[in-house]
Amino acid sequence: MNRTTAIIATVATSLLCGCPGLGTCLWGVFFGLSGALGGATYTVNGVVSPMDPTMVIVTSVASICGGIILIAIPAAVGFFTLRNKPAAQ
Repeated sequence: MNRTTAIIATVATSLLCGCPGLGTCLWGVFFGLSGALGGATYTVNGVVSPMDPTMVIVTSVASICGGIILIAIPAAVGFFTLRNKPAAQ
């Protein structure tokens, strides 16, 4: 793979995986904070009810971990495609 293709692949994965990963991480942090402060609610048929704290914790941790995985994909693509490969003997 030549260097131009590697750069295009890295930029594409950054846009398609890295940016949504950052958004997912931030959503998980804000959702966790709102749950910790007692502000997490859901609405069913116009009735507003507080969320179960366990559900808030699990959802926020899962979204933060998923976001970290999405952020790691462009880093891995950039590392494996742009590194200097050892010379063949």
